[in-house]
Amino acid sequence: MKKVLRPVLAMATAAALVPALAQERYLEEVFTNDQILVSPNIPYATNIDFLTSNFSVDPPVINTIELMMDIYEPDQAFDTETARPLVIYAHTGDFLPPVINGSPVGIRTDSCAVEMCMRMARHGYVAASVSYRNGWRPDGATLELRRGTLLNAVFRGLHDLKQSVRFLRENAATTNDVAIDPNKVILIGEGTGGYMAQAYISLDQGAEMFIEKFLPDPFEPTVSYIDTNVVGNIEGFGGALNMYTDNGFPSEVQFAVNLGGALADSSWADGGEAPLVSFHTVFDPFAPFGNGIVIVPTTQEQVVPVSGSNISQQIWNDLGNNASFASLPSGDPYTARARSLYGTTIDGVTISPSPEGLFPFIRPRHTAPLQDEASPWQWWDPNSAAAMATPPGAPAGVTTHQLSMASNPDMSGAKGRTYIDTIMGYMNPRIVCALNLGPCSLVGLDENSAIARGVEVFPNPASDRVTFTSTEAPILSYEIFDVNGRLVRTARVNNTTAVMERQGLKPGAYNVQLRFEDGAVARKLMLD
Repeated sequence: MKKVLRPVLAMATAAALVPALAQERYLEEVFTNDQILVSPNIPYATNIDFLTSNFSVDPPVINTIELMMDIYEPDQAFDTETARPLVIYAHTGDFLPPVINGSPVGIRTDSCAVEMCMRMARHGYVAASVSYRNGWRPDGATLELRRGTLLNAVFRGLHDLKQSVRFLRENAATTNDVAIDPNKVILIGEGTGGYMAQAYISLDQGAEMFIEKFLPDPFEPTVSYIDTNVVGNIEGFGGALNMYTDNGFPSEVQFAVNLGGALADSSWADGGEAPLVSFHTVFDPFAPFGNGIVIVPTTQEQVVPVSGSNISQQIWNDLGNNASFASLPSGDPYTARARSLYGTTIDGVTISPSPEGLFPFIRPRHTAPLQDEASPWQWWDPNSAAAMATPPGAPAGVTTHQLSMASNPDMSGAKGRTYIDTIMGYMNPRIVCALNLGPCSLVGLDENSAIARGVEVFPNPASDRVTFTSTEAPILSYEIFDVNGRLVRTARVNNTTAVMERQGLKPGAYNVQLRFEDGAVARKLMLD
């Protein structure tokens, strides 16, 4: 892979690594911008471009497109971890390029995409911002035309994202340029990418493409809008207008996040699917928060009924898919805020009673000509060419910047980054829990609680063995994590005392997680 280095320090010194050792990787930022390497414009696939091809003429005009990704990673001159979790980031855009989609955003280098990927890299992940194919008919005169072309666009986008995962897994098995852990892959989708993130982890059976909303004619149950003979199967293989072939590597992801978007159909959800975290504005005018209809932002036309995050997250929890982080304590402000909204009614919208993993954003209501907000985490340069352009069908002189400000009237970098603060603070602990990247808590039991006060770890520092004691409750188990968040020792206890033999653990700092029936207590441990 070609790599382009951001400005970094000339040499990595021991002093430069000290901040990383003092913080919890994946939960906190342990690297600086100067320690992040960005490798742009890496080609990962070539396939047929449905945006520029013309299949209605004879012979058809078929064009191809080379799809790219930008990779953000802690520079390996600073980072000794050799198996880092991978984030695939899917940008927004309505399956159309900026300006044509009526917006100044919709590419892998959008401000939000870059900020999210940089932050994930500073937390210790590898992040790849991925382009995918565009092309559908939002201006279609009929609901059937709009729905059919959009569903096929989603299907092709899923194929592209799966190909990007397979591409990076193949790299991990060969040159492993970016030192990823191929068994810990997180998909984050924003807006349009949010639809794909939920479909990615739930669309896993061919029969799911033959539900009623996918049938052009309900009396022809064997004919779907999506013709796999043309576009390929669920994995993206086969099909007359598809170029992907199997490289032998799987496409599944172990965690998914949606910023907006929705689940195409609640019937797709099954037990055993990847954990899901959702961020959604309660009054989103485009992707419904509950059950509703997808609206084309440029034309306000209806497209297809879907289930928003308020519905999908409750289903995910009822199926047990989010059980890995459902027991996180409410001691941090992000968890406490989300849970305080569950079961409440806000301006006529009732939030589900227990949608663990959902962070509802409450934004002020707006009246015409303004719209309610969908994506407060987005911002853009109002002086860019895309922002100053007039999209097709708009009145002369009306720019994409003006149109987009209608649903984000106080848009700014400061505002967007504030919302991303919340996204990172709520999302990362749940990734850590689900992927076993470190202690599954933020603060555990309150340090003033009787259980926490009754915990002792001695000797500390230790040379050969360590004793954990509790005066108030039995210790159910303990877990030991190194400074990179890797689980290095675990044991069941079910007693008020546990002794851990060192048994080859290297000198250094460790995080101890002591689990009790009522929660967890975290402690630091030094081995000399």
